[in-house]
Amino acid sequence: MTQPQERAGYWYGAEQAAPSALLDLLRQYREAEQGMRRRTRVSMNMGETDLAAVRHLLAAQRHHHEMTAGELADRLQISTASTTALIDRLVRRGHAKREQHPGDRRSTRVVPTIATDDDVRATLGSMHRGIIAVAESMTPEEASAVSRFLTGMIEAVSAVEPSGSTSRGADASEATSSGGV
Repeated sequence: MTQPQERAGYWYGAEQAAPSALLDLLRQYREAEQGMRRRTRVSMNMGETDLAAVRHLLAAQRHHHEMTAGELADRLQISTASTTALIDRLVRRGHAKREQHPGDRRSTRVVPTIATDDDVRATLGSMHRGIIAVAESMTPEEASAVSRFLTGMIEAVSAVEPSGSTSRGADASEATSSGGV
């Protein structure tokens, strides 16, 4: 009889079966979400940074905020030169447009197009409705437990500092990109 193939990143023994099963579900969710983002990028003909930029632009628009190229660069943590190329690409593909900033004539704001908003809603609408339905189906006690767990996970992951160069640097980056950590 062959053994089931172990997934990368399992550091837990049999005595930690419950935490391991919970962390496996979290990994499976992350993988499903990454797959959804990949499919969205492909269907919208965008790279990862392009899609993140559109997400920021749509959020700014939703909150009636005027997003400048400099602010977009800060949010994406990319250089202003990269941001200019990114915005050029989004404008060329019809995902965004440049407009004169209403509060500062020297500045330009970047806004998503109506077509992009419609594309994102069409592509992600059913997924968003599904995840909202799952969240709404939880009792207050269940929601509190999940919130406590996810807050703890965010804190645990945020506390990790790179340890510098290691002899297995490539292995560590591969494990991270494949969801093994």
